Amino acid sequence: MIDETIAEIREMQTHSSSVVAVKATRALSELLERDHATVEEFERDLERNASALKRANPSHASLFNAIQTVVVNVVDRKDSVAEAKSLLDEVIDRVVEDVQQGKSRAADNAVSLFEEGGTFLTHDYSSTVLEAVERAVGDGAELTMYVTEARPRFLGRKTARRLAEVDGVEPHLIVDGAAGTFLADCDRLVVGMDCIVDDTLYNRVGTYPIVATANHLDVPVTVVGSAAKIVEGSFVFENEIRSSAEVSLEPIENVVIENPAYDATPVELIDEVITDNGVENI
Repeated sequence: MIDETIAEIREMQTHSSSVVAVKATRALSELLERDHATVEEFERDLERNASALKRANPSHASLFNAIQTVVVNVVDRKDSVAEAKSLLDEVIDRVVEDVQQGKSRAADNAVSLFEEGGTFLTHDYSSTVLEAVERAVGDGAELTMYVTEARPRFLGRKTARRLAEVDGVEPHLIVDGAAGTFLADCDRLVVGMDCIVDDTLYNRVGTYPIVATANHLDVPVTVVGSAAKIVEGSFVFENEIRSSAEVSLEPIENVVIENPAYDATPVELIDEVITDNGVENI
């Protein structure tokens, strides 16, 4: 099960990081069914599989945090295999619940951003941002939302389609390069996050130039996401280099096609970060 999950996680490139984190954490339940002669053997097995799961998608901070939380709260805590396995079972449930509830609490904390009659721009696809918008509209707000396509994979189109189903939202789909044309008419730029590591926001490629443009135009920038995506120290973000076919279906002679999945935005360009803990001090 763990080996299968690792293979699946490597392919889960359009799923939210919380979905990936939950899947990886639940995979550790397989260890409950294995035979371990000693606590030390069980803990070595846990640490070995936890490391493999973290390596399966090194760009997902929430995956790293979830798995690391399990290990820290299980290893060196119990004196018998039975007790250690019982604790692992409890910790897995707790971590999964925290991950699942974290983004909903973050969305709830971000609802107040979307004031009645406001105009906003968002980039890529953030389930947390979408949930906040839907809750704001549910409370009676009517909003105008500009949505970038998020090239080259066009996940922004998925955002636009979902917003089109929400009564009270007027969605406008634009190419990434047109963000500067419409940002001046927006009250705020609101984006999700893959993760924040120290003083850098990593998010879908295209975020950096849009945030920089918003700064130039004095448009406030808010990042919304689970606190589990904010990490320090031992986590090292690794960018994902996507297939060149996403940029051009046919090879172009003598041209090197670059297709990074994420870019890096200095947090100094961000006005506020809203998580399940409220407004974070970054």
